[in-house]
Amino acid sequence: MSFPSLLRRSVLGLALSFPLLASAQSVAPAPPETVTPDAAALRQWYLLDPTADRVMGVSVNRAYQELLAGKPTTPVVVAVIDAGIDTAHADLRRILWRNAREIAGNGLDDDNDGYVDDVHGWNYLGGADGRNINLETLEDTRLLAQLQPKYLGKSRAALPAAQRPEYDLYLKVKKSYDAKVKENTDRLKQYGQVYADNAQVADLVRLNLGVERLDTATLRNPPTSDPKMRQLTGQLYQMLLPTGFASLDDILAEMKNGLKETQDQLDYGLNLKFNPRPIVGDDPANAGQRNYGNPDVAGPDPLHGTHVAGIIGADRTNAAGILGIAPDVRIMAVRAVPDGDERDKDVANAIRFAADHGASIINMSFGKYYSPQRPAVEEAIRYADSKGVLLIHSAGNENNDLDKTLQYPAPVFSNGQRIPNLITVGASSRDNDAGLAAEFSNFGKTQVDVFAPGNQIYSTLPGGRYGNLSGTSMAAPVVTGIAATLKSYFPQLTAADLKRIILASAQPLHTKVRQPGGTKLVDFADLSNTGGIVNLYRAVQLAQQSTPAVK
Repeated sequence: MSFPSLLRRSVLGLALSFPLLASAQSVAPAPPETVTPDAAALRQWYLLDPTADRVMGVSVNRAYQELLAGKPTTPVVVAVIDAGIDTAHADLRRILWRNAREIAGNGLDDDNDGYVDDVHGWNYLGGADGRNINLETLEDTRLLAQLQPKYLGKSRAALPAAQRPEYDLYLKVKKSYDAKVKENTDRLKQYGQVYADNAQVADLVRLNLGVERLDTATLRNPPTSDPKMRQLTGQLYQMLLPTGFASLDDILAEMKNGLKETQDQLDYGLNLKFNPRPIVGDDPANAGQRNYGNPDVAGPDPLHGTHVAGIIGADRTNAAGILGIAPDVRIMAVRAVPDGDERDKDVANAIRFAADHGASIINMSFGKYYSPQRPAVEEAIRYADSKGVLLIHSAGNENNDLDKTLQYPAPVFSNGQRIPNLITVGASSRDNDAGLAAEFSNFGKTQVDVFAPGNQIYSTLPGGRYGNLSGTSMAAPVVTGIAATLKSYFPQLTAADLKRIILASAQPLHTKVRQPGGTKLVDFADLSNTGGIVNLYRAVQLAQQSTPAVK
């Protein structure tokens, strides 16, 4: 599932909590002025240390200050399989992977790898004519469109035994599809009115104050002596501060975007007749087909991938913007995730592309609950393992117990064997209290390996901007950044070493937390295999013990 699905739920999900306010799990663009390093550092809580700073960060700053200062680094190629990356962002330009054997823009396959002009990566969602897929259907929709003509109106008892498993899949898919149609229809109706009411209130407040924008400065010191209006603006100011939004106008804009995305879900994601795949021009059923797509690694909407890339390795040397976790990365952009569900074929090819072009680590901030071409993905994962590549995968944002419901790519192969080169990551929050496990995060004592900060994560956005996003999509690149840092300072570490060190160094916690999606209090340690949150400081210490010659 791509980021907009989470955005749609989170922006609208808490819209009723206070007038004009939506959830802090949404996009929170920074003000247009330049973001200073000091200001950004305060926002990047996930880089801080739990003991020294009293927030549940992963001790990145402490690791650099106390353990890594002055030590040499080796460049590490990290592939980001996502919706696209803004290659022009000032905090990302220097760290982009460059295919040294390819000449940009000459229309030739200079390195004979089957891809023309793959300078910064590849786009499996594009056509040879330069067009790109943005909106896509959900896997539920694609499966139902395939199975419904065959089984609609049939009974299981009347079918041959050989068809009954597929019939059971049809019933399961139809149930999930119908539930999503109802959920989105209800949400559109409910929050459409919420948005309209809040927009009307905002208009009245702006009119009363004689201002064009309800930003933090205006709300903190409103140009009015009316005590009721000052009381209201004061309340709005206090509620606005922790969200990371620059103004109430920005929140309303995101609420409007969330409504549009809900409508898009109904019009496209859940539309049984919608099929954008002809844009690509491939055979979607042929999982073995490799050479299709185009070199546009940004695509129509690179928001999600740009944010992910910044968390991993935003330029640490340019004294501007934010600090990425890893010091010496080369980000390879592989576009395979639309607004809708990614296709297994594209995921498999994206993994292979990354492995073939030198990636040591692959970030995969996406997932879904049906995988019709699962064997192709698993074959690609095994191929990546043969090349020494570590895969980091987000656990998902539906507050599901993955021990009961698998999300794909799953942490186990079809035969039940644990995937040796994959880490599955849940999302944690800033404070060590009942909300430590992010309320949206999937979890699982056996199927989720570890948690990492994923709530209100400040990083790069397209167009030179910065802002907060939330999701396990943000937690996975925190782990990817840690893996890349270890590989950069200790290049002899294998994928197996990196996984072992990251999991062994996770900080176990027994805080009583709300189980994601509910109010039941559980031991945080029971939500994942390690029972902890990743920690770079502890990981570097363990790496130093494993490689004493590099101390």
